Amino acid sequence: MENQKKSSGLALVPFAVFIIIYLGAGIILQSKGVEMAFYQFPAVVAMFIAVLVAFAMNYKAGINTNFSIFAKGAANEDVMAMLMIYLLAGAFSAVAKSMGGVDATVNLGVSIIPASLLTAGLFIIASFLATATGTSMGTIGALVPIALGVVDKAGLSLPLVMAAVVSGAMFGDNLSMISDTTIAATRTQHVELKDKFRTNFWISFPAAIVTIILLVIFGRPETAQALEVGGFDFVKVIPYLLVLVLALIGMNVFLVLTIGIFAAGIIGMAYGDITFMDFAGNIWAGFQGMIEVFLLSMLCGGIAEMAKHYGGLNWLIEKLSKTFKGKKSAQVGLSALAALTDMATANNTVAIIVDGPMAREISEKYDIDPRKTASILDMFTCIMQGLIPYGAQFLVVASMCEGRVSPLDIIPNNWYLFLLAIFAIISYFVPWYENITLKGKWDWKENKVVNN
Repeated sequence: MENQKKSSGLALVPFAVFIIIYLGAGIILQSKGVEMAFYQFPAVVAMFIAVLVAFAMNYKAGINTNFSIFAKGAANEDVMAMLMIYLLAGAFSAVAKSMGGVDATVNLGVSIIPASLLTAGLFIIASFLATATGTSMGTIGALVPIALGVVDKAGLSLPLVMAAVVSGAMFGDNLSMISDTTIAATRTQHVELKDKFRTNFWISFPAAIVTIILLVIFGRPETAQALEVGGFDFVKVIPYLLVLVLALIGMNVFLVLTIGIFAAGIIGMAYGDITFMDFAGNIWAGFQGMIEVFLLSMLCGGIAEMAKHYGGLNWLIEKLSKTFKGKKSAQVGLSALAALTDMATANNTVAIIVDGPMAREISEKYDIDPRKTASILDMFTCIMQGLIPYGAQFLVVASMCEGRVSPLDIIPNNWYLFLLAIFAIISYFVPWYENITLKGKWDWKENKVVNN
């Protein structure tokens, strides 16, 4: 109990070191004209340096004691669950893509878009594809070439079309059951994926509907130019739908992703797109693709436990308590914390991992339902990620457009992200909104939902 009562801002210095190194390296490289500057210095290395600082600062306790504290945080049940979900999600994404799932999903969406609704249609396709695959970057990479093919022919606004693709990708990344942001947000707040999805959906969906209406009105092409449709087989879309449905009905996420992996593999082998050896290789490739976020989460979990042990989280809460006047202002504060951390790191997953432990403590103090907290972290990191010109999503779009459009041209047209922030903040101040988005009340003593 003595450690629980400690209060020291110095315990948070390792987190500050991580952000300073990561942000500083990005700023320096950006000034030198390095492409994708904020993604050149490995986040894991920056976090490793932060770990060394944490050990050095608390050297009086002894390396063995510090390692025990660190290991407790790095290997606790929630962190280990998060790491395993990362690996399975990576494997599913790799296998499903290799058997043609992404191409089939894109072509299916393109085939049903009326030529007069191209801009709104691209937003919808991007939303579904990112929700299904859990990656905004992959969605942007798949859709930007298609969008570019019709922009000039149909007389569309290039910045508006690219904003529709980016916004849709962020919508899906925010809601997807297998997105690393969703995994990080739910595991750090100790909540179920389906509960976070439900809470998030009733804030994101209204914003998406308004966005679609605006895109229909202002994004109409001068000439009705239909998108070129490639071949597709609906069967190849089934693994994505299967994972989404099984997760929503409450099946254990480990089982859901395992079923998805084998469903995608079996379909791929049945169609002759992959062999059994390809299937095994893709699973391993998916694991490898998650190594960075895997190590980052583990190291951050250890530092968070050290910060808690040495009073850092208590100090933060004490300081924030002077600003927060209650539950509503605390939710606004969490939103700002998530957005500012993403602005500093230019990586929404990293921002959630860093903020997660602190957000959990703040939520308990102000009785904020952790399902709502998970949604806040995911929403506002995604919002900021879609509004910073040095974010990877914008840099990829600018690169694929070969200089025809800059991030600063696209950002004002990201209507969905602005609307999402508005609807989220409204939900903090309108009581009935929370009654709609949350079923039951969270019992902090039992650490679970108790039905009213």
